[in-house]
Amino acid sequence: MTITDAPPAGPSDSPPSGSAGDSPLGNLAVIAISAIVVSIVAILGAIAVTALIAGGGSSEDAVTTSQLNVTLSEFAIDGELTAPAGQVVLNISNEGSLDHNVVVRGSNLRSQMLAAGGSTVLDLGELAPGTYELFCEVAGHEASGMVHDLVITEGGSAADDAAAPTAGDGGHEGMDAEAMDLRMVESMLAFPAETEGSGNQLLEFEVDADGTKIFELTAAVTQWERSPGEFVDAWSYNGIVPGPQIKVDVGDNVRVILHNETPMGTDIHWHGIKTPNDQDGVSPITQDPVSSGETYVYEFVADQPAIGMYHAHLHSQVSVPNGMFGSFVIGENPYPYGQTISGVEIPMDLEPVVDMPMVINDAGVIGLTLNGKSFPATEPLVLEQGDWAAVHYYNEGLTDHPMHLHQMPQLVYAKDGIPLDHPYWADTINVAPGERYSVLFEAKDLGTWVWHCHILTHVEREEGMFGMVTAVVVTEAGS
Repeated sequence: MTITDAPPAGPSDSPPSGSAGDSPLGNLAVIAISAIVVSIVAILGAIAVTALIAGGGSSEDAVTTSQLNVTLSEFAIDGELTAPAGQVVLNISNEGSLDHNVVVRGSNLRSQMLAAGGSTVLDLGELAPGTYELFCEVAGHEASGMVHDLVITEGGSAADDAAAPTAGDGGHEGMDAEAMDLRMVESMLAFPAETEGSGNQLLEFEVDADGTKIFELTAAVTQWERSPGEFVDAWSYNGIVPGPQIKVDVGDNVRVILHNETPMGTDIHWHGIKTPNDQDGVSPITQDPVSSGETYVYEFVADQPAIGMYHAHLHSQVSVPNGMFGSFVIGENPYPYGQTISGVEIPMDLEPVVDMPMVINDAGVIGLTLNGKSFPATEPLVLEQGDWAAVHYYNEGLTDHPMHLHQMPQLVYAKDGIPLDHPYWADTINVAPGERYSVLFEAKDLGTWVWHCHILTHVEREEGMFGMVTAVVVTEAGS
């Protein structure tokens, strides 16, 4: 601000003859103005005293308000997120191309979902000193890098304290290109890594006197190693993620006994499996919730072929992303024997050496995984040259995943367990939540072939390769 000098006085400081300064009326005017000024000063003083009393008697006790700018993009939360204790307001803008939001971990504080170019203000209220974790709750975004610490200091200026780490540096601060390359390569060479636990194991059953096949599932929160050394509290069936495979023949009478050891009520929905309405597993519509500690029995006839899955329906936003899902197959696989598709003849005597589920997830504590494991803990598929493999993609996540297999075209022959009249070849299969795609492929060429989701932030990040990637290893026949 520029301060200008007062204008110079006129040739004489004395008021001109006949002015208010010399008349009784003028004197009265001066007295009146002085009284008004005194009144205003008194009012302002009273207001100041009142403010000090309301603030505890000292202006130093007033709550500090910090305005912090937060930028969202693919896939980072950026900003100098350090502030002194007190009121904290986040000014959030989405500079990415996808929808994003900001959530404070362990609280109900969350921003609205922002489309590309959108902005909003999130008032966090008064925050005590400590570290608060911010993340984007869109499926897969946190695991791809959208997480950032908000550091609240004891007081004083935020500039006096160490700045919080900025997510935008990608973990590469101080690293040259060679070091970045080395980190990525080392992460890839760690594959395959051994971890505890293996999902998709075939569920054994007992046979009742009338021929009924009896299966037992226990829903519980259990420890699960999703990647080397990373144990999470998974919501599981029989202690594994994905839950055990259920396989029966067409015409079987099926009884499933569910034991609920989770802390909440639950049920089982038979997704893609034909059942009577009262066995559909949607509480409280088709049944009462199965309370914690209770047991419930489902029973139905598997009267038609299916490639389905099972998962909780009640509190599914918690239990399913965190691991409570599994595959359910009825009858024979509907292979397109003898058909010629885009010039490729499928053998009449086709016998795939493997018929496996590939269960996709992207949220909860399980996160970006294939069959419950994150790279490098994902399991490679080892085939001999000339082998055929059948794979069923199951998406139990919250977003689409385009599954790409290098150099081996995939023959899509069934969708949601329904055989296609016109099977087709593709190298990338987009699988939406709840969908199942059944594919065949032949291992023709020797080598290790990468197999992954083609949303690249679901397989690579600054720390290296992770998430939804595995490989098909083709060896020489008879080796």
